Amino acid sequence: MAHVSDLIETDIDAYLESHQHKSLLRFITCGSVDDGKSTLIGRLLYDSKMIFEDQMAALEADSKKVGTQGGEIDFALLVDGLAAEREQGITIDVAYRFFSTDKRKFIVADTPGHEQYTRNMVTGASTADLAVILIDARKGVLTQTRRHSFLVSLLGIGKVVLAVNKMDLIGWDHATYDRIVADYRAFAAEIGLGDVLAIPISGLKGDNIASLGEHSPWYDGPTLMHHLETVELDEDRLRRGPFRMPVQWVNRPDLDFRGFSGLISSGTVKPGDAVRALPSGRTSSVSRIVTYDGDLDEAVAGQSVTITLKDEIDISRGDVLSVADAPPEVADQFETTLVWMAEEQLFPGRPYLLKLGSKLVGAQVTEIKHKINVNTLEHIAGKTLDLNEIAICNIALDHAIAFEAYTADKDLGGFILIDRISNATVAAGMIKFALRRSQNIHWQATDVDKTARAAQKNQTGRIVWFTGLSGAGKSTVANLVEKRLHALGRHTYLLDGDNVRHGLNKNLGFTEEDRVENIRRVAEVAKLMVDAGLIVLTAFISPFRAERRMARELMGEGEFVEVYVDTPLAVAEQRDVKGLYKKARAGELKNFTGVDSPYEPPEHAEIVVDTSKLTAVEAAERIVQWLEGKAP
Repeated sequence: MAHVSDLIETDIDAYLESHQHKSLLRFITCGSVDDGKSTLIGRLLYDSKMIFEDQMAALEADSKKVGTQGGEIDFALLVDGLAAEREQGITIDVAYRFFSTDKRKFIVADTPGHEQYTRNMVTGASTADLAVILIDARKGVLTQTRRHSFLVSLLGIGKVVLAVNKMDLIGWDHATYDRIVADYRAFAAEIGLGDVLAIPISGLKGDNIASLGEHSPWYDGPTLMHHLETVELDEDRLRRGPFRMPVQWVNRPDLDFRGFSGLISSGTVKPGDAVRALPSGRTSSVSRIVTYDGDLDEAVAGQSVTITLKDEIDISRGDVLSVADAPPEVADQFETTLVWMAEEQLFPGRPYLLKLGSKLVGAQVTEIKHKINVNTLEHIAGKTLDLNEIAICNIALDHAIAFEAYTADKDLGGFILIDRISNATVAAGMIKFALRRSQNIHWQATDVDKTARAAQKNQTGRIVWFTGLSGAGKSTVANLVEKRLHALGRHTYLLDGDNVRHGLNKNLGFTEEDRVENIRRVAEVAKLMVDAGLIVLTAFISPFRAERRMARELMGEGEFVEVYVDTPLAVAEQRDVKGLYKKARAGELKNFTGVDSPYEPPEHAEIVVDTSKLTAVEAAERIVQWLEGKAP
C-alpha cells in the first residue's frame, strides 16, 4: 500500500509516475529491550496512513487481548508478528515494513535488542542507510545501546538518529534529555559515529514523530519523519565515487552480442569511457550501455545495465568492471571483521566458500587476531568463534579478487562465508584491508614441474589418504601398502599421524581446532610431495569431512585417493592397542574420536576396506591392486 495522495483519485497516472521516481531510504530501529522500537515503527505506519480499516480493527482487538498498553492501541503489534514475540513482548526476528510519504519511500527493519539475536540485527542492518537508535528516557544509555551502536558503526551506517523515547514518562524533562544526549555523543565519538541527530519523542503518543509536540517547546529540531524524508542518501554519495560494476552475468544471447550485466555499485559510466576488468587488469572502452528500454547515454550507481566493450577481453561472472585509471585493489589475503552466525564453531584452517557479490571463491580463516566484546569494546584472545561472536580475523582465498574496504563500498567490501558441505551461511564479514604479505608474495615458476618429476619416476604422483577410527588399522595397512609399492619400484613416503606430531605438529593438541590445523598442515605437506612426483600415504583419523575435502581440493583430478578403513567402533575399541579408549572412557583423555568427539565417515571414498572382515595383508593387497589399476 502507498501513501494516500489526492492524485490517486484525480490523476492515477501522475501518481504512479511520481511514486516510481521517489527515492528510497532503508533504515533500521535498534536499541535496548523495551525501548519501543516496534512501537515507533507502528506509529510511523499509522501516521503515514499505511493501515487499512480492517487492520486497524484487528489492531484494536489484539491490543485489548495481548497488548502491553492497558487496553490502549499497542502499535508494536503491527510489527511483532511471531507468536513468541507477542507472548513475551519482545522482538526476535527481523521484521521489514514498507511505507511512503509524498516525498520518499521507506523500508524499515525492526531488529531485536537481545544479545542472543545479534546475527538477526546484523542481517537487518546490512543494507541500511540510516539507524534510529532508541533510548528509554527513564534508563538512559545502557549496555545494549552501546552494543547496537557499535554494530551500527561496524556495519558502516554513518547516519544515526538518537531517538530519546518515552519522554512523556519523565514529564519531558529537558535536563534529563540533555544529559542522555551528552552521554551518548561521548560514546559515539569513541566508536566513530559522527553524524548523530538527537530527537526527544514519545512513540506511543506520537510527539515529534510526524509533527512537533506541544510538550517540548525547548526542542527546535526537525520531526523524525521530516528528517527521514530529507536526509541525504548513500546513493547520492555513491554516484560521486569512481565507477564500479560487479559482473553478475555474461550476456551472450547470440554470436553477435556479448555484454556484461550487473548493478552499478558506484560512479557513472558513458559510452567511450575507458574501463578496466579485474582481477585480470585488462582494459577496454565502453561501446554501448544496454537496457530493456533501449541504450543509455549514461548510467549511474543503482542502475542495472548491460555493458558492451570495444575489445574482446576475458571477463567472467564475479569479475569487476571499473574506471580504468582508478580501479579497486586486487588481493587474496585480508584483515576482516567477522560476525559468526552459525551454531557450529569457527575453526581457523577449516575451508569455507567466500561470496562477495557474485564472486565465489574458496577461503580459510587463517588467524583470529582477537574477539571483540560488543558490550565493553574490550579485545579478547580466542582460538574459535561461537554463535554471535565478533572478531578481527585474517582470511586467505584460493583466488585473488577485486575489492574495496567495506567503509568505502559495501558491495565490494562485504561478504559472507558459506559452509562447503551444508551450503549454509555461517558468517558475515567486512574487509578492512589487504594484508601486505598478499602483495609481496608471488608464485615463482620453475622449469622442472610436477609432470617432469613424476615421469622421471615412471609413476603418477598422488595422495592415498587413510581415514578411520583409532584402532581401525590405518597405520598398519598403510605401512603394508607402502612396503608393497616399494617392492614394485614405486617412490613413496608415509606420513603417519603419530610420527608427524613428533615434529611438524608437535605444538598441536587434540581439541577440534587443533585437529583442523593438524590436517591442514599435513595436506599442504602432502601436496608438496605430490608435486615432487611421489605417492604419499597419510594415516590420520582426520575425523571431519570438511578437512578431508579441503585436502582433496588441493590436488588435481585423480590425485587424491580416499581410503576408508571402515571398522565398527566396538571392534576398534576392543583392540585398543594403545589403551586410548580405556583412558577416554575413564575421562582421562578428552576430545577422543568415537567417545566424546565425533567421527564423520566418508560418503564417497574411492576405496573402502573393513578390517573386521579382512586381515591387514588382505586389505593392503586390495588397495595396491586398485592403485596399480588391477582392481577386480
